[in-house]
Amino acid sequence: MKKFGFGLMRLPLIDPKVASSVDIEQMKQMVDLFIEKGFTYFDTAWMYVGFSSENATKTALVERHPRNTYTLATKLHSGFIQTKEDRDKIFYAQLEKTGAGYFDYYLIHDIEKASYEKYNQLDCFIWLADKKAQGLVKHMGFSFHDTADLLDEVLDAHPEMEFVQLQLNYLDWENDWVQSRKCYEVCVKHGKPVVVMEPVKGGTLAKVPAQAEALFRAANPQMSVSSWAIRFAASLPNVMMVLSGMSTLEQMQDNVSYMEDFKPLTEDEMALCTKVADIINGQIAVPCTGCSYCTEGCPQQIVIPKYFSLYNDLMREDMEHKGWTIYYSKYADLAKEFGRAGDCIECGQCEGICPQHLHIIDHLKQVSARFDNF
Repeated sequence: MKKFGFGLMRLPLIDPKVASSVDIEQMKQMVDLFIEKGFTYFDTAWMYVGFSSENATKTALVERHPRNTYTLATKLHSGFIQTKEDRDKIFYAQLEKTGAGYFDYYLIHDIEKASYEKYNQLDCFIWLADKKAQGLVKHMGFSFHDTADLLDEVLDAHPEMEFVQLQLNYLDWENDWVQSRKCYEVCVKHGKPVVVMEPVKGGTLAKVPAQAEALFRAANPQMSVSSWAIRFAASLPNVMMVLSGMSTLEQMQDNVSYMEDFKPLTEDEMALCTKVADIINGQIAVPCTGCSYCTEGCPQQIVIPKYFSLYNDLMREDMEHKGWTIYYSKYADLAKEFGRAGDCIECGQCEGICPQHLHIIDHLKQVSARFDNF
């Protein structure tokens, strides 16, 4: 199995303002190219793309390709289960939505301290093992967003888990909160292979500061900026799969071009990624990955990740206040349809579900101070 997977969380959209408006025809082209080039791993989840990712997977993949030509992963998220009965309701709905018959990989999704307690209370690990025994799941694992110490505790308690999905990229490698390196090393210690999510950190590592891009171009002008992030993750020996959430055919074409015959980075190239991380960390304002978990339940309909992206772009251009830029117009356009950053009522639902544990309320105040009164 090639070391590169299609993450179905950032699919192409017909209308960027409607999360569920998947461009099925473009997705079909992407799926076909992916399989044609020898790649097989597809990763979806219950709530991805406005709860439409699993349905789109059925249309673009399952109904069009033999079941033995691909592997499919999906997940159970604690936010959508309150009782033990809910586990099966979600699972069998996922089987229906995807039409897959079974799942090659099934994950207990987004484990952190609070969700881990809930998963244990609802016996989700035992439940998943039973699904494997029934042949409905081939491999069981979990995705993780917390400290290396908690990861060690989870793997001690549940050695039956076969793999771990981690947020891992060169920007978060030494991050004190994400702890990519430390979590990776815990997986190595327990002999658990790693599936990498967010290798490009929601697009952050596809558009790096000019100084950082110049370093990459000087080292290898043929390689795209984003390729460095994906190849960094894939170069780690205990990584079995690197997922990329591609939203255009062009992104797919670029990624498969260098992952089709993947060659790990050299020590010097790995060191270059570390140097670029230092440059980016000196400029990034809000380390949001754009997963959009926070937006579904926002009572003010604030498009939080989009506002953070605009804010980061603005701050990269000039850390001090400057005159008009296109970012102000983009913000105004979004605010016509969605809530402004300043409309936040501080209910906290977004912070409760954010995998990055960002102080979203405070960051929205920063965004509002820049954009709402311009």
